[in-house]
Amino acid sequence: LGRAALLDNARWLGREPLLRFLGGAGGRLRMGTLLSRQSCQVRLRSAEGMSLAEFLYPALQAYDFLHLHRHHGCRIQLGGHDQMGNIMSGYELVTKMTGAEVFGITVPLITSTTGDKLGKTAGNAVWLNRDKTSPFELYQFFVRQQDNVVEKYLKLFTFLPLEEIAHIMEMHAKEPEKWGPQKRLAAEVTKLVHGREGLESAKRCTKALYYSSVEALEEMSDQELQELFRQATSAELMLEPGMTVLDLCRKANAIPDGPSGYRKITDGGVSINGNRVTNPETVLILGQHILKNGVSLLRVGKKNYYIIKWLQL
Repeated sequence: LGRAALLDNARWLGREPLLRFLGGAGGRLRMGTLLSRQSCQVRLRSAEGMSLAEFLYPALQAYDFLHLHRHHGCRIQLGGHDQMGNIMSGYELVTKMTGAEVFGITVPLITSTTGDKLGKTAGNAVWLNRDKTSPFELYQFFVRQQDNVVEKYLKLFTFLPLEEIAHIMEMHAKEPEKWGPQKRLAAEVTKLVHGREGLESAKRCTKALYYSSVEALEEMSDQELQELFRQATSAELMLEPGMTVLDLCRKANAIPDGPSGYRKITDGGVSINGNRVTNPETVLILGQHILKNGVSLLRVGKKNYYIIKWLQL
């Protein structure tokens, strides 16, 4: 594919005098065309209206294309299909000012189950960066896709042959309860983005969270635990002789002091490594309450997780 360059458009837009921009690029873009864009029409009809800054955005993006064409030989602008109007403005500007043959390509957007756009602005973006979207989260996003989009996503986001995709969908029609296309889609995309190890990580996290698999928990790294339980509280504790479930919960600050905390356990509100514990006086046992990787996963209630790392076992 060759080398890629990452450029910041502030380097040229920030140095472009306003009057020169208006007399150059601004003089080549037609108001009627800009106003006719669907995105512009939607904003103009909205209760908030459209600011001048928003209206000029397509012109600035078009100028980016012109700059990249002149200084880097860029001939193709690629974007989501919601960028169609902006890309068309760039095409018109470059062809009018240079006479060169350039192109625009749009690709379908991934949308939520309600049909809404996914992205930074909407606050529901799916990232390729593991620090922002873990392999488990990416895997689960595609596993949860509905039947009416999964075939299209298999064609868009995987390299599976069309014949194989057709076979997968045929099997799904016979056994829809197995969610075969969704699982294959999730596996292919996760492997493409994070490699085979990323896919295995996603499967371990899935087994640990949804199937209470002790084996999966024991194999999980610290990074995987933090990714899976992003909101979990982490604590490092020393195992003392005769230490009980009640002691663990109190040292981790997972239950309130006094009788109410005690009742939280006896009422079945506490589990360790996926197994409910109802006797507060149960003594912690290595291999059961403390896994071989030196970790205990404590859950209080439905959503409060605590990752306990045991020192000097």
